[in-house]
Amino acid sequence: MFKNKLVLASPLIALAIIFIFSLTLFPSVQPQPKNLPIAIVNEDEGVQVPDQPKMNMGETLVEKIHTMSSTKSDEDPAVKWVNVNNTEAVQEGLDNQEYYAALVIPKDFSAKQASLRKPDPTSAEVQIFINQGMNTMASTAAGQILNGVVDNMNNVVRQQILDGFEKQGATLTPKQVTSMVTPITKTVTNVNEIGSNSANGNAPVSLFQPLWMASMASAAIIYLAVSKLPVAGRKEKLASKFIQILIGAVVALIVGFGLTFLADGLIGFNIPDLSDTALFLSLTSFSFYLMISAILSLIGIRGMPLFVLMLFFGAPLLAMAPEMMSSFYRDWFYSWLPMKFMVQGLRELFYFGEGLSWNSAVSSLVWIGIGGMLVILATAFKPQTSGKKTTQMENGQGV
Repeated sequence: MFKNKLVLASPLIALAIIFIFSLTLFPSVQPQPKNLPIAIVNEDEGVQVPDQPKMNMGETLVEKIHTMSSTKSDEDPAVKWVNVNNTEAVQEGLDNQEYYAALVIPKDFSAKQASLRKPDPTSAEVQIFINQGMNTMASTAAGQILNGVVDNMNNVVRQQILDGFEKQGATLTPKQVTSMVTPITKTVTNVNEIGSNSANGNAPVSLFQPLWMASMASAAIIYLAVSKLPVAGRKEKLASKFIQILIGAVVALIVGFGLTFLADGLIGFNIPDLSDTALFLSLTSFSFYLMISAILSLIGIRGMPLFVLMLFFGAPLLAMAPEMMSSFYRDWFYSWLPMKFMVQGLRELFYFGEGLSWNSAVSSLVWIGIGGMLVILATAFKPQTSGKKTTQMENGQGV
């Protein structure tokens, strides 16, 4: 046994396996946001102070936010602040998944700020919108950033007003003392909410693994079954490829509808539209099936480990926003993952009220499927290996 090279190499093989699968853990270790898009809407109309130029505290707040967030290092900043004209435009951007959160400064912001120096003050108020459905981890981080920004501005405004009162030797009224606690109040609103029974917004990612495994298993089984069919000539081989595609379509419908009703009835996920979700998962399963079958048709069953690795490397990345990944994983792994279109499409169905339509996720899956189908059909014209021809001759199937 000790003369067997495979036995002697087993420790190195085990170490290599540990190393490869340890790489899948790196993306989830202390993810830091980079260029997280957050919108700012400044609708402040300003206020005219006697004997002074018109004051716009909203513009001052926006400038300070940009100053605090700017970095002199070569690293990308945590937040990419995007100035938006009005609340309607920012709501549209949130629905289109352009921003993870938004800060809205209302029209009367300066007027209420100026009232803090009067006996009957009113605290200024800002609105914070958290785009929950876009990505739970990133939207939570964006909300924490915005809450921190408002808290920091509260400290600055409070100190400035108190310094002004101290210089004037003025006495604060009880209402002024109360307003000094939070000179700027905030209203936090969740938009495109994930709701209950959604695995904390990760229901689309949770459905990926069973669908991917079903697609891999069906592709491997049907490929092995079709490859054993006796074929005499390219016409019969091409017919067998059509059979392989048609069987995959039937299996994909069973997988899509079966997974949808299991997720809804057995697991208890909140699925807004069962029929649209089932059709989308069927399309996704068929697209994955064709892609996997295309690789198997080219290089044989030895191509299956590639899709096993895609499962282990892809699963932790799918739960993260691209802005939370390192540039290495974002550019070299995530950008090549076909399953990200499944998660994107399910998010739109589950959290953004979108029906099944021709969107970027659906179009990408369709093109992946078409590419896989063309490759499968093209392999019908691939020359047979001499070993396979010899086997057919021995079975009396050769010419």
